[in-house]
Amino acid sequence: MRVQRETPKKLRTLIKPLSKKQLTQRPEPGKWSIAEILAHLADAELVGGWRMRLIMGNNGVSVQPFDQDVWAETFAYSQRDPAASLETFRVLRENNLAMLKALPKNLWDNYGMHQERGRRRSPTSSACLRGTT
Repeated sequence: MRVQRETPKKLRTLIKPLSKKQLTQRPEPGKWSIAEILAHLADAELVGGWRMRLIMGNNGVSVQPFDQDVWAETFAYSQRDPAASLETFRVLRENNLAMLKALPKNLWDNYGMHQERGRRRSPTSSACLRGTT
């Protein structure tokens, strides 16, 4: 969990020297800008936290996928403030890691049934913390 704990700080360091134009410019059509990626990370952390809590409280529960491109359009990722997205990600990540630290060990074997990917362990799966379970 060291990597998960250090990710927000590393991201902050990486984006600090970048201009607004650099943060919001798409590298090519159909690819997300840095600002859009940060918005996605914030939303994915929210989803990951929800999924972990759902699975911990109801072993074997069905886990619904989401369409990240639909969310990017619907929630205007291109218009989000990158600093606010990063702060949202940081706070959610901190909260999720605190929850995991306090979680009774017997629950670490719980799993969810992802509708597209099948049985997914949580929270021991790093993919869960990335929001991709």
